[in-house]
Amino acid sequence: MSKSNQPKTLPVIHARRNVAKSRLFCIEEVDLEFSNGEKRTFERMAGSGRGAVMIIPLLDNNTMLLIKEYAAGTHSYQLGFPKGLIDPNETPEIAANRELQEEVGYSAKHLLRLQTVQMAPTFFNASMHILIAQDLHPASLEGDEPEPLDVIPWPIDNIDELLDREDFGEARSVAALLLLQRWRDSK
Repeated sequence: MSKSNQPKTLPVIHARRNVAKSRLFCIEEVDLEFSNGEKRTFERMAGSGRGAVMIIPLLDNNTMLLIKEYAAGTHSYQLGFPKGLIDPNETPEIAANRELQEEVGYSAKHLLRLQTVQMAPTFFNASMHILIAQDLHPASLEGDEPEPLDVIPWPIDNIDELLDREDFGEARSVAALLLLQRWRDSK
């Protein structure tokens, strides 16, 4: 264990190989050499490099909008915030407004970027921009969901009740909720 506060030198990448690929993921093997001479091979999932967005839609000062959608990984329906990939040539704000229209049926006049988070950065090189959407007005676009999503208004004052639900456990949504609380407390 190192107790130094000195900045670490990034390992040298000697080789990269794609070892598996699906419609959604590419698994890459990376041959690394660390500054102490140790050599290792790591596997990681390669992202598109464009990232994704998660949006906290505020219907008013006291109500946020959640969606309930099918989660294939757990074979369950989960509550969370609308989200999606950033398409080529989109900014996070443009992607957020598009996803809002596709998943919730609203567009936002004001979008505020709260923070960018990474999901499992040890294995996955993807970033998600978390944004607050305000001044919503009805607008919809055709999405790619296999079934209509349930849109659920939720009182912001009932955050503890939301956190206690078994169907609200997706880590990025929990992080977004805590960032929303911090943002509101700073106002």
